[in-house]
Amino acid sequence: MVKKTTYGSVKRLGTRYGRTVKFKLGKIESEQHKKHKCPYCNYEKVRRKALGIWHCKKCGATFTNKAYTVGKVGSVTRPVEEAELPPVVEETKQEQKEWVIEKKEGHKPAEEEDNAEEETDESEDSEESNQE
Repeated sequence: MVKKTTYGSVKRLGTRYGRTVKFKLGKIESEQHKKHKCPYCNYEKVRRKALGIWHCKKCGATFTNKAYTVGKVGSVTRPVEEAELPPVVEETKQEQKEWVIEKKEGHKPAEEEDNAEEETDESEDSEESNQE
């Protein structure tokens, strides 16, 4: 025997629009008209006020979310104190460019270059003293 289907709220459409479209519409309507769980107080008291606007009758929260159902709500953020933030190291763009160039070319770090220059200065001084 053939399985009889129930149409629910789309029965009002009668023979118009076709079977598949009516099933899809019925699914959406049944989802949007049921009570949803509030992301703030976790009670099933959230009802749809308008497209994407939801209201909880228990805690009074009004929030935006998906059009036909309540999805995940982003985490509630709190203001961050300045003391909690890690210290920021400020480098100028010039320093950043120099660092990138050094990294690409395989140069020694700036400190080692300074030490190398001092060593060459000392060796030149010793050579001059030997010549005198």
